Amino acid sequence: MSSQPSSIVPPDHPVSSNADAPKRRHRWIWVVVLLAFGLLFYWIFSYSKKNQAAVMSAGGAGRRGVIPGMAIPVVPATAKTGSLGVYLEAIGTVTPVYTAQMTAQVTGVITDVHYREGQYVKKGDALIDIDPRPYAAQLAEAQGALERDQNLLAEAQMDLSRYQTAWAKNAIPRQTLEDQEKLVLQDQGVVKNDEGTVQYATVQLGYCHIVAPIDGRVGLRLVDPGNLVTANSTTVLVVITQMQPITVIFTVAEDNLDEVLDQMRHGKQLSVDAWNRDRTTKLATGRLMTVDNEIDTTTGTVKMRAQFPNPDSALFPNEFVNTRLLVNTLTNQIMVPSSAVQYNGDTAYIYLIKPGPGNPNAGSQGGHSGNRAGGTGAAGQSSGSHSSAPAQGSSGQPSGGSAHGGSAGASKAQYHVVMQVVKTGITDNGWTAVQGIPTGTMVANSSFDKLQDQADISLSKIGIPDTQTTIAGESSAP
Repeated sequence: MSSQPSSIVPPDHPVSSNADAPKRRHRWIWVVVLLAFGLLFYWIFSYSKKNQAAVMSAGGAGRRGVIPGMAIPVVPATAKTGSLGVYLEAIGTVTPVYTAQMTAQVTGVITDVHYREGQYVKKGDALIDIDPRPYAAQLAEAQGALERDQNLLAEAQMDLSRYQTAWAKNAIPRQTLEDQEKLVLQDQGVVKNDEGTVQYATVQLGYCHIVAPIDGRVGLRLVDPGNLVTANSTTVLVVITQMQPITVIFTVAEDNLDEVLDQMRHGKQLSVDAWNRDRTTKLATGRLMTVDNEIDTTTGTVKMRAQFPNPDSALFPNEFVNTRLLVNTLTNQIMVPSSAVQYNGDTAYIYLIKPGPGNPNAGSQGGHSGNRAGGTGAAGQSSGSHSSAPAQGSSGQPSGGSAHGGSAGASKAQYHVVMQVVKTGITDNGWTAVQGIPTGTMVANSSFDKLQDQADISLSKIGIPDTQTTIAGESSAP
């Protein structure tokens, strides 16, 4: 048996260090990988900061999406003199002047329905027929009783005439004459009763033929031939609604009641316009008819009724409409498009269009900068001093106007804008009354997100779309 070397190491024999070599190599690999990631992260961070610095150095115009030295395209508008109406707006309900709900007044079977659903009928047009035969028989019976009693009355009257002649000759006692006189009176009462019975039977027979009591539009059919109806029941046979004219009932706050009543006391017919639910289409124009006799204490409003001719049936019963009551008309008002008026808090301003290139270092009018907060329609900045210049980039050139000595295109600008604070008045049909500018003044009506005081512009039919600000405050403009 051959002997093999033993694999047991004596306790005093030293262990080789070759087993630790792979572990040390793995540590160095991880150190190199982590260093590479750190250098990559540092490079990305440095590159991002450089880009931010470059964007900031582009100045206010770069942030606002305008290339420095380039004129901003602006759609112009002209201030004009005209008249503006003072309106009271309210929600109203279209209410017919008359609505007839026809019910049966006699008991019987329906034989005919003469109307069509949605048909316009005139007063007196036939609608429904109920079997008239029982009531025609009752009328004939009443007429027969009347004729009989009329003849009995005639006979009594002839006898009375004979008794009066005989009494004149003392041929009969006075008692006989008086008895005949009372008999005539009794027969007269019977004839009157018969006449009433005939009239009642005639009315009942007339109820079998239902006709339209008013001009209007018939609703959906509610009964059919063969249906049995009973007298004085609550079952509606047909509904007729008057469409022309028609009224609208709306409410006005009690604070505005005096000015409405003042116009009515002077005999003025106040015009009322009815618009559809989203105020995009005017449905009809009418006039104010009357004001309710009391104020609703729970809402602090008073009801008013306006009447409309409604020839095309644009107003439908029970429809909700927006009403505009013209209370007064202001004349000789200087007005501009409402979209041209911008706001900075409570301060309203417009951009006047002036010839020639702008001067970025000139003081802005009204002490406010022309920057507008994106998507809000109000000025984005406000300056406490009397001068305001556009934001400057890292090169020292103004971002919204011409770059001195640097841009040939800016020196060729034919127009620029100047911010002008104005006092606004009423607004009507897209126009706003303003004070502070003369009539005929040309104003900017677009590109407000890009405009600032003394900015160079070019006149155009299409302006730059306004940017919209997100919740995070970042502009959505490209």
